Amino acid sequence: MTSPSQADLIAGNGTTDGESDPPKKGKSTSSDDLVGRSPGQLMWTRFKRDRTGVIAGCVVIFFFVIAALAPVIAKLYGKNPYTLYSQEDYSLLDEYGYPTGNAGGISADFWFGIEPNMGRDIFTQLLYGMRTSLYTALVVAVLAALTGVIIGVTAGYMGGKVDYWLSRFTDFVMAFPSQLFLISMTPVITAIFVDPQKETPVHIRFFAIVGILWVLGWMGMARLVRSQTLSLREREYVDAARVSGASSARILRKELLPNLQSTILIQASYMLPSAILTIAFASFVGVGFQEPTPDWGRMFATAGRIYEDNPMYMLFPGVAMVIFILAFNLFGDSVRDAIDPKAGR
Repeated sequence: MTSPSQADLIAGNGTTDGESDPPKKGKSTSSDDLVGRSPGQLMWTRFKRDRTGVIAGCVVIFFFVIAALAPVIAKLYGKNPYTLYSQEDYSLLDEYGYPTGNAGGISADFWFGIEPNMGRDIFTQLLYGMRTSLYTALVVAVLAALTGVIIGVTAGYMGGKVDYWLSRFTDFVMAFPSQLFLISMTPVITAIFVDPQKETPVHIRFFAIVGILWVLGWMGMARLVRSQTLSLREREYVDAARVSGASSARILRKELLPNLQSTILIQASYMLPSAILTIAFASFVGVGFQEPTPDWGRMFATAGRIYEDNPMYMLFPGVAMVIFILAFNLFGDSVRDAIDPKAGR
């Protein structure tokens, strides 16, 4: 069973972006010219026309590639984010613990300068901090999106008491203040697995942060998907599928989910930047990743204490985060316009 929009595209009915004009008389028409384009092909054609979206997408991919290759880049660079280089060369820091030289200690050996007091390399700190923040946020966004889709589709399609109780559960979870809950519960969860007197392993802190943000991050997706599913389940092609004897699982898989793809993709594109900012906030207030784990939020926390004496330390992580968040938001807007051109009108 195929939805009306898909049937029109396959049959070649209507006018869509990226389709060629009808063949003129006297010209031969190949079989390829008569084949309709799929929704994915039409979306890609629209997206390629948006120069801002393409550039923003390349910037986003660049950040993820750099984060994934952080160990390789650090090895080629010859430094790592954990070594205290000021203990190897005492001339790197002055008697107050601030980098010697200009612009925070930037030199041919230390491209982004030296971290005050500790004497670590800022360039590798930034690389590994991007790796920590981006991939933690990616796990959170994927888990939250999947949970929201499952609960939203189930509530919208089943209706009745199932919809009522799932909606009330969603409203209940939404009542929790996410940032306050993150600050208060992260130490509690880590204390369950590790003695508070001992240092918490990085993987325990990672699972605690991911778990809390996952539990508190799926409700927006669920409510949006539920509202779309309530509308789609009344369409004629869904009724036709029911009459033909299709199971609920097949209707969900073949009829509803393909028509929810644009909604899911657009909402998910806004969840990742939000997760990155929340993770950085957790580290900034001291409940996220701790020393010596490199992290964007921890770098901002350090910069907040020393910015008056060494403003350069905040420059590189600040610029990197602003560029990534801006690029990802522009990329998400371009994807939305490519999927649904009428949404921006």
